[in-house]
Amino acid sequence: MKLAFKKIHTPLGWLYDHTISVKDGKIADIHPTQAGDSPSFQGNMAVPGYIDIQVNGGGGVLLNQMPSAEGVSRIFKAHQQYGTTAMLPTLITDCFETMQLAADGIAEARRDLSLGIVGAHFEGPWLSEARKGVHSAHHLRRPVEQELALLRQSNLGKVMVTVAPEQVAPQIIREMTQDGIVVFLGHSNAPANDVEAALDAGAVGFTHLYNAMSPMQSREPGMVGTALASEQSFAGLIVDGHHVSQTCCRVAIRAKGVNKIALVTDAMALAATSESHMPFFDTEIRRDNDKLTTPDGTLAGSCLTMRDAVKNTVSLCATPLTDAIQMATLTPATLLGLNHVMGKIDISYQANILSLNEQLDIEQVVQYGKVVSPTITKASL
Repeated sequence: MKLAFKKIHTPLGWLYDHTISVKDGKIADIHPTQAGDSPSFQGNMAVPGYIDIQVNGGGGVLLNQMPSAEGVSRIFKAHQQYGTTAMLPTLITDCFETMQLAADGIAEARRDLSLGIVGAHFEGPWLSEARKGVHSAHHLRRPVEQELALLRQSNLGKVMVTVAPEQVAPQIIREMTQDGIVVFLGHSNAPANDVEAALDAGAVGFTHLYNAMSPMQSREPGMVGTALASEQSFAGLIVDGHHVSQTCCRVAIRAKGVNKIALVTDAMALAATSESHMPFFDTEIRRDNDKLTTPDGTLAGSCLTMRDAVKNTVSLCATPLTDAIQMATLTPATLLGLNHVMGKIDISYQANILSLNEQLDIEQVVQYGKVVSPTITKASL
């Protein structure tokens, strides 16, 4: 298969009027477009497929409520049409039985090679009640061996877990990282010393920077200040215009750099739907102008897609397009240790490619070298 584009985003910069040759789901060649190429598809702007490391739901499905391969598939396909070609389905704090069902569902969904399910993200249950957000206080707890063993399942792919340092001792963080688990910090009221101890133990990043974490103050950096000052750590950032102000987004990007900030959606079931509310544990989540809250006004994830995360980063944060693309592609691939196979358009990389128009909307999605219908649909719950 050959795909011709007016311009292609590559590690060496933009290439103009080039064609990508695909073989066995990988990029085999990139060359100037020639008269005899006869491409299968001709597009405007080619960028790598987006990678979302925090996706709770979409298309009317919340992973907690449908912790199965079918649920995972429906969530992925809802986001794929908006440019996501790789994701970590994310389970919000829940009971162990739901954790196990979700793990089994993700493992089964990973066997479907048409889906870009590269792993699993468990956001909790080892979080702080003081900064729990919409997570159920009933299920918050400290880790036990049964739960730690679940994270080590080899059929899950890349496993990420969000923990609060006050709930998880540095030794446990060290053991998890030695087992290859990607440990992020979040939903925490920990002081800077505890956060630094967790980083020293092997934690590598922060979940939805600024949100649900101890703030930076003049004499106590908290988790926010520690995250901004940490040169080696990564941070997820929700750029939806509601979770973080434009100024704070710019501060984070300038402080940490585009190679350490990963755009995330934190999407809930309402993402990629036209619905206005959804049940959530013993309450509900409501949409008001694309802002999701519970009835008491607590922010409850988002209805963001990666398409809009990139567009918002450019328009709201005055970020160059190439930087926004990196934060949606190569940076999340790097933090997952997958930057040798995805996250950029280059020879031998997976052929996960998006064709964008000048407004950065999706013209076409190529997943593992196969063209996916570009039709944007919005499911009903």
